[in-house]
Amino acid sequence: MTLRERMFYLIDKEGLNPNQFYTISGLGNGYLDKVGETFRKPTIEKIRQSFPHWNMDWILKEEGEPFIEVLEKPRENTERIRENLADRVPNTAHAIESTGFMNVPLIHVRAQCGYLNGYEDTNYIESLPTLPVIVDRTYHGQYRLFEAEGDSMDDNTRNAICDGDIVLGREVQRPLWRYKLHINDWYFIIVHRTDGITIKKITEHDVEHGIITCHPLNEMFKDFKICLDEVAELYNVIKIVDRSARL
Repeated sequence: MTLRERMFYLIDKEGLNPNQFYTISGLGNGYLDKVGETFRKPTIEKIRQSFPHWNMDWILKEEGEPFIEVLEKPRENTERIRENLADRVPNTAHAIESTGFMNVPLIHVRAQCGYLNGYEDTNYIESLPTLPVIVDRTYHGQYRLFEAEGDSMDDNTRNAICDGDIVLGREVQRPLWRYKLHINDWYFIIVHRTDGITIKKITEHDVEHGIITCHPLNEMFKDFKICLDEVAELYNVIKIVDRSARL
């Protein structure tokens, strides 16, 4: 393989597209399309900092294995990547000057099929309706509002997410899926490539095989498993921002 082919191999294994790689690494868009058979030192350093588990000897000389063990503790490495992504991934939620609000794109139930086709299209995202959401700190990364559908997360307790609720989601970037998700802290919005969008509690994360166990709060529904390779996006449910009071 050429240097370019090795890079695209690693990008694909991460579950990223080239634009996401350029955003995370800080390299210019289309950089790999013009690369020869070596990298300059600044480029090597950017890649090493963004993807410390990538083997630079394999990238540059095809020696050894594509991936190496990272000496950082998993949680420390997770937090480092989280900070890296938060700083570099553009936020499509826009702050409203001089207020405590932020306008966040809203995906209604009726628009969720379209979202599965357009979630990577900036023009599509900008065409979505928005709602102002009260924020108590500076938001980084990607935020979305989703309308909940159905009763699977309604157990008639204060922890329920009810049909029609509007929930605020903060994206969990794909590189973080390689580490244990914070399943005890949040519910999750799962954007499945073929099965649509669902909100569930994740009770188990098999990191080695990339499989999550999804648990509905309503006991009438059964747990089920999802392979993360089939997931387009993953969000933490930060809060419920709108709920009908109709009896």
